[in-house]
Amino acid sequence: MSQHTIRAVAQVVACTDKIPEVHAILQGIVVPTRQESGCLSYQLLQHRNNPAVFLFIEEWTDEQAIDAHFDTPHIREALVKVTPLLAQAPDIQRFTLLA
Repeated sequence: MSQHTIRAVAQVVACTDKIPEVHAILQGIVVPTRQESGCLSYQLLQHRNNPAVFLFIEEWTDEQAIDAHFDTPHIREALVKVTPLLAQAPDIQRFTLLA
């Protein structure tokens, strides 16, 4: 892993009555994403005290790889399915490692 890679953190908040459905959709994109060119790490977490909150922690080789990720069929399909089940829009942020 390098300081020059792109780190992304994406928070997804499900409607409280849709947590199992959101979990299944998000879980379904993990394996295909990990197989994408440029994906170095892709982890899905669920908040311990608020199970409606999911977090992806990602590492990509470069901006082009993460941009291509959002154009894959599995991500496009997941976004269509999951969006109506969310309490708010996903919060996706990109970072550069400093230390």
